[in-house]
Amino acid sequence: MTPEQRLEIAEDIARQAGRMIRDARTGQDFGQRYKDGQELVTDADVEVDTYISERLQTDFPDEQRLSEELAPDREALETPKALWIVDPIDGTVNFAHGLRHVAVSIGWASEGHLRLGVVHAPFLDETYTALAGHGAWCNGEPIQTSPAPQLERALVGTGFPYRRDSRPPLMRRLMAILTHCQDIRRNGSAALDLCDVACGRLDAYYESVSPWDFAAGLLIAREAGARTGHLYPGPGGIPEDLYGENLLVSSPGLHDELGDLLRRADASEISSW
Repeated sequence: MTPEQRLEIAEDIARQAGRMIRDARTGQDFGQRYKDGQELVTDADVEVDTYISERLQTDFPDEQRLSEELAPDREALETPKALWIVDPIDGTVNFAHGLRHVAVSIGWASEGHLRLGVVHAPFLDETYTALAGHGAWCNGEPIQTSPAPQLERALVGTGFPYRRDSRPPLMRRLMAILTHCQDIRRNGSAALDLCDVACGRLDAYYESVSPWDFAAGLLIAREAGARTGHLYPGPGGIPEDLYGENLLVSSPGLHDELGDLLRRADASEISSW
């Protein structure tokens, strides 16, 4: 099967999943609960994940899947074989609260490298796609990152972990961005933040997230011209493309300066900013 055929199937799956999400929102027909007492999950998350899993099983029966609800075993990241990486609803809190930043994210990697990505935003009527080495598109039109602004003009996206006790150390980074950049945005969907970098709405994005949150969006941003990487080296054993800690994705000319700013923030106290 060609990469283009794979992408066509993945996009069709994502669009159908998006229709399921819209129907669930319209009917308010979903229960809610919390994983580990902190992370919201709805019945719609599970239903959409089940649908995507069944479709992938039908079309790609011999390929592994890593998905947030049904197959979250991260040991799959250590294998070089073909791997589908799925977030059925990226932005579950937004979905449950009636906000629009909600997305289906489907990425595919082989030999540890991201090869295709689809991010479909059903409430924004936007579908982002990318093939490694062939560019990125939104609703079929080519997209590209913003020209590198000066640091003080950069609009930066980020997010925060569900665990409240994990948030205080990130306040130093937040203060650094607010002090040295134009402003910050926290939209509640890592996949869509990455797509916003891809199409130039954001100049940069940083966060630590799970593979299903970023895999498709990272490739889309990269293929649109963004520079992708990490603030610190990974632990080894997980391919760099699939490692989600301390991600930094930005307009190429901003990457080094912004990375230095965030690393200095990690090593400082808020009072020094």
